[in-house]
Amino acid sequence: MNLDAIKAALVGLSGPHIDMVKAAVLGVVEGFTEFLPVSSTGHLLLMEHVLGWGDDAFGKSFAVLIQLGAILALLTIYFGRLLGLAKNMFTDWAAARFVIGVLLAFLPAAVIGAIAGSYIKQYLFDVRIVCISLIVGGFVLIWIDRMALKPRYLDATEFTLPMYFGIGVIQCLAMIPGVSRSGATIVGAMLFGADRRSAAEFSFWLAMPTMVGAFAYEAYKSRADLMHGDITLIAIGFIASFIFGWIVVKTFLGYVQRHTFAVFAWWRILLGSFGIFALYFM
Repeated sequence: MNLDAIKAALVGLSGPHIDMVKAAVLGVVEGFTEFLPVSSTGHLLLMEHVLGWGDDAFGKSFAVLIQLGAILALLTIYFGRLLGLAKNMFTDWAAARFVIGVLLAFLPAAVIGAIAGSYIKQYLFDVRIVCISLIVGGFVLIWIDRMALKPRYLDATEFTLPMYFGIGVIQCLAMIPGVSRSGATIVGAMLFGADRRSAAEFSFWLAMPTMVGAFAYEAYKSRADLMHGDITLIAIGFIASFIFGWIVVKTFLGYVQRHTFAVFAWWRILLGSFGIFALYFM
């Protein structure tokens, strides 16, 4: 049985219970991959391609809404620190400088997204590009692990302002599906002198304005479709995304402090290679 036959069989499975399973699967994929250097967009595009979702208006709207679950998981965990920054940013220069730094890092993606967002979705959201990006990104993670980097920054709040902006420029590569926003941010921060843990934590901080901005923009564009979506399916995907996003945020920093990125690198390479093989040989 080739890939098209498998896809046709899965797409042919319909009904409320099957659709609930598909919604849960996509929610788990979004929550589990959003904050890891493996590309949540790439994984969702591959899963939607296999499950047959994402081609219609509801499928595209569903992918937008379940991202909110992962965003809220991150904001929930960092709520105390966000509140502290909000209280101190007008009286404490260190807090104000960090907020400015996050906004500087967010700026390049906001500008490029506003200018070229439609072009990127029209020409780059392709399964083949996703697979190639997964493979290349995997080798980049292996390369960064093997470099003899000497970290100068151990705290994400102490990066320099030019460093924040430079990380933001590198994050723009993640607009290519399969690259990974988290991965690009981490690699950029480490190249600029951050240690593995502070680089990973800054990827969380930068995810807040980036993901909220992207979600608000996509939700506004898809508002008509969202009003006619199946609330039950959206709720299932949202809850799954929130739960697994929360688990990843709570455990990822501790993991990268003790381990390399090898498991994520090889997962990307294997998944991308399988995708290429399936597209051309199955």
